Amino acid sequence: MTVLHDINPIAIPLPFWPHGIHWYGLMYLLAFGVAWWLGNQRVRAGRLPGIDENGFGDLLFYGMLGVVLGGRIGYVLFYAFDEFLADPLFLLRINEGGMSFHGGLLGVMIAAAWWSRSRRLHFFDTMDFAAPLVPAGLGFGRIGNYIGGELWGKLTGGQWGVIFPRSDLGPYSNLPMDELHRLHASGALDVYARHPSQLYQAALEGLVMFVCLYFYSRKPRPRYAVSGLFALLYGLFRFLVEFVRVPDEKLGYLAFGWLTMGQLLSLPLIALGLALLWWSRRAPVLMPVPGVAAAANK
Repeated sequence: MTVLHDINPIAIPLPFWPHGIHWYGLMYLLAFGVAWWLGNQRVRAGRLPGIDENGFGDLLFYGMLGVVLGGRIGYVLFYAFDEFLADPLFLLRINEGGMSFHGGLLGVMIAAAWWSRSRRLHFFDTMDFAAPLVPAGLGFGRIGNYIGGELWGKLTGGQWGVIFPRSDLGPYSNLPMDELHRLHASGALDVYARHPSQLYQAALEGLVMFVCLYFYSRKPRPRYAVSGLFALLYGLFRFLVEFVRVPDEKLGYLAFGWLTMGQLLSLPLIALGLALLWWSRRAPVLMPVPGVAAAANK
């Protein structure tokens, strides 16, 4: 069974702004809202001793900046550097799309390092605390990609999948939606059905990672362990889904006829995850101290 993708990416039209409020933006709000709720739960459980809810609020704020700035800068550097060289203002045109998870991760790590240093905390104690807060946001982000009809997968080659109007529909490209619905009902578009790779990533990077990290981190774990599991799972899931996802059109395949930039950037995460899990074997365990806040935060 095939599905014709026909979802308006604008969730809330605004008469004074032609772009309106997009579903993708709302997914960001949901992501930060869930991170705030889960983070406060973990603070109250003493998962980061010496830090109260105000301190966590600062961490979340800096993390949000890291996600947005790092995600945009990372996209430009990894995927659209030629466009940036031709027009440096391209960096600021976020409304045209383009965010990178790997760039956002680096931005969050820089923000977490600065925040940890200001409070004299070990960097990986902060990262272990924050890791379970991230997958829900990744899942929401991928759902936003699907609603926006972007970052689609390869052709399924069968009688199932999702037909994305913005993808290559051969002679039917650029037709109005009414005509595409008629063609879809006749079965003429089935050959253009694609893997909904955004939903695969939402399930793996969002739901599966959240369940694994949430339950794994409910018990005290050695330093590095939670961060290591996050890096390993994300790297593996992203690497695998890239096999059914269309590579970035500006870059194509980098090597071997199948290696994508997403896979290349995920390999260091897999290696880092394995290394962190190995180091955690002899690392100290940070025990929860519920109800204790740092004097500096009082």
